[in-house]
Amino acid sequence: NVLAHVVGVSYEAILAEFEAGRAGTDAHAPKGGSDDVKYHLGAEGSWSAPDGSSVHVTLSPNPSHLEAVNPVVEGRARAEQTDRSTPVVEVDHHRTLPILIHGDAAFAAQGVVAETFNMARLAGYTTGGTIHIIANNQVGFTTGPDEGRSTDDSSDLAKGFDVPIIHVNADDAEAALAAARLAMMYRERFGADVVIDLVGYRRYGHNEGDDPAYTQPRMAAAIAQHPSVRELYSAILVGAGVLSKEEADAIAAAPARDLAARQASVRQQRAEPQLDRGAEAIGGEEAGEPDTAVPLDTLRQLDAQLHAWPVDFHINPKLAKQLERRRAAIADDAGRVEWAHAESLAFASLIVEGSPIRLTGQDTVRGTFSQRHQTLWDTESGEPYTPIHHVDGARAGFELHNSPLSEYATIGFEYGYAVAAPEALVLWEAQYGDFVNGGEIIIDQFIIAGLAKWRQTSRLTLLLPHGYEGSGPEHSSARLERFLALGAEGNIRVCYPTTPAQYFHLLRRQARHADARPLVVMTPKSLLRLPEASSPVADLASGAFQSVLDDPSVADEAAAGVRRVVVCSGKVYYDMVTSEERAAHPELAIVRAERLYPFPTEDLERVLVRYPHVERVSWVQEEPRNMGARKFVLPKIRHLVPFRIPLGDISRPERSRPAEGYPAAHAAEQARIVHDALTS
Repeated sequence: NVLAHVVGVSYEAILAEFEAGRAGTDAHAPKGGSDDVKYHLGAEGSWSAPDGSSVHVTLSPNPSHLEAVNPVVEGRARAEQTDRSTPVVEVDHHRTLPILIHGDAAFAAQGVVAETFNMARLAGYTTGGTIHIIANNQVGFTTGPDEGRSTDDSSDLAKGFDVPIIHVNADDAEAALAAARLAMMYRERFGADVVIDLVGYRRYGHNEGDDPAYTQPRMAAAIAQHPSVRELYSAILVGAGVLSKEEADAIAAAPARDLAARQASVRQQRAEPQLDRGAEAIGGEEAGEPDTAVPLDTLRQLDAQLHAWPVDFHINPKLAKQLERRRAAIADDAGRVEWAHAESLAFASLIVEGSPIRLTGQDTVRGTFSQRHQTLWDTESGEPYTPIHHVDGARAGFELHNSPLSEYATIGFEYGYAVAAPEALVLWEAQYGDFVNGGEIIIDQFIIAGLAKWRQTSRLTLLLPHGYEGSGPEHSSARLERFLALGAEGNIRVCYPTTPAQYFHLLRRQARHADARPLVVMTPKSLLRLPEASSPVADLASGAFQSVLDDPSVADEAAAGVRRVVVCSGKVYYDMVTSEERAAHPELAIVRAERLYPFPTEDLERVLVRYPHVERVSWVQEEPRNMGARKFVLPKIRHLVPFRIPLGDISRPERSRPAEGYPAAHAAEQARIVHDALTS
């Protein structure tokens, strides 16, 4: 119904999908690479008005996870409303209207509905009002209202957000139309959400093969005796003299005859009518590598503006010292850049080049670890000032917001935004990477599978602080293993960079690469300010992101003396190279895999070939043996190492929780991993 009468997809295109697979109708098998059941596929269409204007309608692809698409639609709407061509983005809420159709049981029970309502009035997320329509069947599959909610009405959740609720009898066609008009007037006047509780029933079962009489026999019996909406409205029109009974019957019969004729025509066709599944569909070819280096003079010019504020602005004295160190670092040819500094320079260089950026997340404006400080606050007035909004020559917008303390809806929102704004670098940051599992439904159903299911991808980037510093099971792991297990068919990118320069080039690569894919980044905590983890300024002005980093301490003439190679990713590298035991083992090379998916097979092979006399290769990680990258990388490394050479691994023992809860226990286990890696 929505496809045909709201989006405007032809009956033939819809019927062709139902006819696919029937004898003699192989030509109707879906094309274009989409791989999902037909109920989940999106579509696009346009309607023209007599005055020459038009309305573009998009039905967003959606999974069976009820209500999961809600924040995705909001993000898409926000992206359509946003002008990203100026340093400070501008949003026009009149450009796009988000409409969400809910089930009554799902509206009351699915927590993402409340999360989506909570974003409705937030500056970084508002879309100027959403029309919510509850298709109230008064039963959820087989579950009655008394088993599915603790409120009288399915719409009661909206009361907590001061959202007006219009209850209307779905049997009354003109009342339903009046409810829709009232909702639109409210949205136009107040720029806020409104709910239409369309109270009806489900004449047939939950799906084509279901019989509702099994579980709701009295309701099913009553519905069977109840005239349809068409019959009720036809009687009203006949009674009012608008139509004769014969005219009404003829109007009712015409669509059935038309559908039957079109179905017969589809069965005879040898070519499938094509559905427009959206302009964001892409091919699977790998594009060339973009240039991510930025001239040193340009970096210094940008840095001067990133660390400038009005003369009457009162900056926090403690913060001023931190920012002054950044100024000094980039001014010195021998200076070294920290993580957040490199990130800021990457962002500034991108908006000057015309790549829009949207950065949101949990405490992201300042940074969980007091590292980012993109916005400064006057210590006397409390007024904010964001230097990157005042960079000279910026040709694109930089949008920056703290997100509400949720993952499910906020990641869904950013995914929707990124899909609708393919030219933009959209980033969401978790307070700690561990918290990203609150958004697993969005990750699994949209970010991971969206490309294969709907040919839908994006540049969405998840920044997930990850690393073992003795902070316990809930502040150590972004569950790297899950993302690696879900990587397939080139659907995502998973990286664990270890230097600010690598992160700088990675961000710029993600924004500029012609082949858009979601990116998952394991970002640091303790490494944010670790001197050994800083990068020379020159590394930002030259080079590119490297999927594999060889051991910089092993000179070419010493490579033949290497007998053991350790391959690792992330923070554990610094635990090893800063250990007092490292100097005693010149026969050891420590190699870093900076990109884990797609796995850099050729790059790693080129590094390993450099060590012709290796007698043992090991994978080392901080995570337990059943977590982290171990299960994913070992088979891939095995193919690169001659079978006569042992391939081992060093990690924490298999565990049910990611990390130790006591700092002393953590320190002992971390020391054991480092010792074993360096000596065995």
